[in-house]
Amino acid sequence: MSDAKIKKFRVGVASCGVAAGADAVLELLSARATVPVEGTGCLGHCYAEPLVEAVLEDGKSVFYGNVKADEKSIENILNLGEEGRFEVPALRKAIEKVKVLALAGRINPTDFDDYVAHGGYAGLRKALTMRPEEVVNEVKISGLRGRGGGGFPTGNKWSFLAAKQADEKIVICNADEGDPGAFMDRSLMESAPHQVLEGMLIAAHATGATKLFIYCRAEYPMAIKHLKIAIDQIYEHKLNHVDGRELEIIVKEGAGAFVCGEETALIASLEGGRGTPRFRPPFPTDKGWKGYPTMINNVETFGNVPLILNEGGAKFAEVGTEGSKGTKLFALAGDLKYPGLVEVPMGTTIAQIVFDIGGADRDSVKAVQTGGPSGGCIPAELFDTPVDYDSLKKLGAIMGSGGMIVIGRNRCMVETARYFLSFTHRESCGKCTFCRVGTTRMFEILERITAGKGTEEDLALLEELGPKVRAGSLCGLGQTAPNPVLATLRYYRHEYEAHVKDHCCEALECKALVDLFLDQSKCVKCKLCIKSCPVGAISDNFVIDNAKCTRCNSCAAVCPKHAIRRVKKGSN
Repeated sequence: MSDAKIKKFRVGVASCGVAAGADAVLELLSARATVPVEGTGCLGHCYAEPLVEAVLEDGKSVFYGNVKADEKSIENILNLGEEGRFEVPALRKAIEKVKVLALAGRINPTDFDDYVAHGGYAGLRKALTMRPEEVVNEVKISGLRGRGGGGFPTGNKWSFLAAKQADEKIVICNADEGDPGAFMDRSLMESAPHQVLEGMLIAAHATGATKLFIYCRAEYPMAIKHLKIAIDQIYEHKLNHVDGRELEIIVKEGAGAFVCGEETALIASLEGGRGTPRFRPPFPTDKGWKGYPTMINNVETFGNVPLILNEGGAKFAEVGTEGSKGTKLFALAGDLKYPGLVEVPMGTTIAQIVFDIGGADRDSVKAVQTGGPSGGCIPAELFDTPVDYDSLKKLGAIMGSGGMIVIGRNRCMVETARYFLSFTHRESCGKCTFCRVGTTRMFEILERITAGKGTEEDLALLEELGPKVRAGSLCGLGQTAPNPVLATLRYYRHEYEAHVKDHCCEALECKALVDLFLDQSKCVKCKLCIKSCPVGAISDNFVIDNAKCTRCNSCAAVCPKHAIRRVKKGSN
């Protein structure tokens, strides 16, 4: 096919694409193509990056996945060749109903005119023709709940700030996104920064806000860059002139403390202090940044607002469940075929997300962790549960901001709980004893259990400490940190009991409870294992001394015949 039928090319150059080498693909394609080549945001199919889309003159598109930055690959794309063509998996394509991410991968994130040409700022224009209370009411009708994890009704929060009388009123976008494995907010800011900012400007009109902040972790350099470019464009087009007020829009870079995702800790950091939470009341809408009434929503929440104004709150509310309206973004990771970013209607079942969208093997999945490191592990037999705020809470899990980690049957649930708690106990700001000391004690117990030194009394102590840490902690970090432990104890107690009674890890993941075994019948005496061992635990006779072995697995990784495997301690 001739490239005369190609209108333009799009190359995904969000962080996921750049990490896979998309910058080099963009450069080479730009040098070779005779039609425009645009850099766009994330298409969600992170497993297939770098991605190139050839937009044809008839409006159709041809996608290429895992593109290499070499002449052969580029020539194939320029000629619309068959090699490397990327097809969205049929089940994934059928279930996705993209709304918030509709422009991701479709526009140049730093091009103001491109955003406007695709309907950008229509929601703001409409909002400015309405009275502030009408805008707030429209958001209430939509049923939108905060997408940062708490799930508080957005319209209610807006009405609290709108009712305040003050010289200054503050609106903050929480772009801290501290959950490991979560990248929903980052992708939206990188791909459609104007959409987030438009939602904030609509909120300013609805609440009477005078100043806008975006609190974004410094580890998101591309998101910050795109936001700052978009803010300059907003100033240039005077879109920050709302109701006679000239709004200042400020990006504040956070240092990456997990606790700063909590709103009062975020405000403390924004003021230049140490990021620690405080008691409420007063709530931020009464007394927030520098004592002024302050409202905080997260990135995805603001990203929904232009949609609500464009289509109306009632239309928005047609999607989702009774108590959870609209769609939800999820960052899929873990033991599955298609990791990446997805958007699904609220009420979609866990099974549909994990199997139909994520492509996970139904026979190999043990559980899914929702809500980040302080969420909860849900076993595969409960995957028919719809994903909404209330259903997940009943299972001992949370929606969180939208991280979803698939856990395979080869994983140890005790080690999984230990891993998550290792993060949350280190991220505690230390202000309250229950969180600072309680999570540390729980982590120490899990360390003992995975080391084969745990007792049945330890299990009882975990079950006693967890609810107390929940009840006694000041903020959401401590209140949710015990979730992975309590959930795995609830659904996988037999694995804990195997660790403490039999000193056995059935999944062969806990290093202290396994040995390495070299199968002589498979060994070809290549000596790669001996050369790779950092502690000299493998003899010239190709026998592993497990007393020396650190279970680093370097020998198994280099063995060409897969002759080295983990076995139960003492079994060889």
